[in-house]
Amino acid sequence: MKNLFTAFLSMFIVACSTPEKNANSKIDIYDDSVLDIIDIYSEIEVLADSISLPEGPVWDEASQSLLFVDVMGNKLYRWNENDGTSEYISPSGNTGYAPNVDFGLLGANGLLIDENGDIILCQHGDRRLAKINNSSTNSPSFTTLVDNYEGGRFNSPNDLTYASNGDIYFTDPAFGFFNLETFQFVESELKDLNFNGVYKYNTKSGELSLVTDKIDLPNGIALSPDEKTLYVNKMGFIDGSRKIKKINLETMEMTTLFDGAELPEEDEGNFDGMKVHSSGNIFTTGPGGLLVISPEGKLLGKIDFGTITNCAFDDDENYLYATGFINNTKVYRIKLKI
Repeated sequence: MKNLFTAFLSMFIVACSTPEKNANSKIDIYDDSVLDIIDIYSEIEVLADSISLPEGPVWDEASQSLLFVDVMGNKLYRWNENDGTSEYISPSGNTGYAPNVDFGLLGANGLLIDENGDIILCQHGDRRLAKINNSSTNSPSFTTLVDNYEGGRFNSPNDLTYASNGDIYFTDPAFGFFNLETFQFVESELKDLNFNGVYKYNTKSGELSLVTDKIDLPNGIALSPDEKTLYVNKMGFIDGSRKIKKINLETMEMTTLFDGAELPEEDEGNFDGMKVHSSGNIFTTGPGGLLVISPEGKLLGKIDFGTITNCAFDDDENYLYATGFINNTKVYRIKLKI
């Protein structure tokens, strides 16, 4: 009896001495449904720092690595648990393939891993979708997938998403003609297209089709799990309005899913990169950090990474990864609930 009492007493002392776990103050929950995904006790980890403009994160399951780019540095990096961060492919998006201005954002941006394990890149400087073997190199050999629409060279393909049949949807804003010193787009005789398009590229036939030219500054792009809806982030650099647009791919009707005007005016950031979780919820960069939006357009939660450019999940959705903006030169991750 004495031994049993001693055991209970020891358990009680241990329980009382265990410090209470505090919720992460960087996480805001607006709807409890998102607690099935977000762990409010998870801490934000820094994976990389001093990347001048990190972007395009994608998980490479084969090597258990995160790939991401430095748009300003014209490099592609790799991070994993064993090796940390290392330069992987350089140059990444500006090799002299296409004419461009010398002050734009010219490195690669959005990345995909295709069914063969190769890397598909949106190249700002080379103004094309390109493909390359998934291996480290300082003398890359890119294969052009598509570089023009009806004979007009693209502006600077920015972000992309894969459909299960191999179709690639991508955005083509003109950030290759964006002056960071003045923070303005610059007119140039090198610019062939008079609009910023959203496109679909059929990887099997090579056919390219214009989805819409009615979004003045399209950026991040993602498909719903059933692939019936295409989400596109509309940035506010041109007309000041920041919105998430959705396109019904059966009717091609386009509507606004979420309007950034609903957010506090003091929240910094823009609707840039996005990914869709298997739950159907949209994880998007936006004013105030990383926003979680339901398929019905309801704000469910926010994670304050600071101002960020893009996000990604690993294949099992164990972690959410985020890349910072120019004044936030870090790459982050936070553990999710499975």
